[in-house]
Amino acid sequence: MSLRLPAAVPSWFEEWPSFLNDNVAPSCALGKENEGSVCKWVWDSTESRWLANASEWLLAKPLAVVLIVVVAMLIRWAIYRTIRAITSVGNGDAEATTPDGKPKKKPRILRPFREKAESALLASGLMSERRAQRASTLGSVLRSVTSVIILVVAGSTILGLFDINLAPLVASAGIAGVALGFGAQSLVRDYLSGIFMILEDQYGVGDIVDLGEASGTVEGVGLRITTVRDVRGVVWYIRNGEILRVGNKSQGWAQVVIDVPIPFGTDLEKAHEVLTEAAARLTEEEEFKDDLLAPPEVLGVDQMTATGLMLRVTVRTTTAAQWRVARELRARISTDLAAAEITSGIAPIPAPPA
Repeated sequence: MSLRLPAAVPSWFEEWPSFLNDNVAPSCALGKENEGSVCKWVWDSTESRWLANASEWLLAKPLAVVLIVVVAMLIRWAIYRTIRAITSVGNGDAEATTPDGKPKKKPRILRPFREKAESALLASGLMSERRAQRASTLGSVLRSVTSVIILVVAGSTILGLFDINLAPLVASAGIAGVALGFGAQSLVRDYLSGIFMILEDQYGVGDIVDLGEASGTVEGVGLRITTVRDVRGVVWYIRNGEILRVGNKSQGWAQVVIDVPIPFGTDLEKAHEVLTEAAARLTEEEEFKDDLLAPPEVLGVDQMTATGLMLRVTVRTTTAAQWRVARELRARISTDLAAAEITSGIAPIPAPPA
């Protein structure tokens, strides 16, 4: 009567007690299919049946595990090195020069994506900070994805060496993933929204944005949180998943719209002429010449209410200068209307008789 042990025990125990016969070749060293195996090599070298049977667990599989771990670490190191190379500032196409004549470059990873930052940022440090933060975030995502993939592949390969059935583990991981997904929906939504915001360059460091309840200058863009400082100096931390709309006032160009209220009975032709001259003088000054992208336009009467008329003046400017141009144009219009003895403002509604 032979003694057989459970299947989890190494196969060389199944031959108990015959494996004690050291002069008999083990089954793993017989046959053409075992030519070149570790068992065959150990048997030919030592003629020890015990060592030949145990070589698979004591030598072959531990070496295979070490080899898999080393290869995985080398692949991870190579990929990390590549990610650092394409995300570091200073690797990419030169777009401009610094004040000392050195070329400014953007990371290679940003080359395929459209950059929506205004041209005024190219001459400031905000542009490089924006690019560095954007590239750093993308690099962090790539490194995390790389680590997870390499860990899963290496782990499943090692478990396969020991003939462990991976189906229950995959099923358990799937159930755990679903449970985690339901429990952390908001967190996942924040990260996914952050990734797409960065890829699409919806806004960046230095942009002036309107995010709904919070608006101001963007100071930081992360995968989960966007940091905005408003005009009063208050810092707002907004979860990316809660941002449903983005109004960016720093992309492309800006349109300055100024509504000038005047009372009924005002000479409209004279008022139109005063507004046109005030706007035209602004375009001739060196201080504002480069900020205006198109000549100012006086559109005429835009509204007519029960208390007066509203004349509208528009001018297209760079995004960085829109508020400075608007303040200056309002001041000049007010001064010129006063000089022309034209009342600026809505006439008050008289109180009804008692």
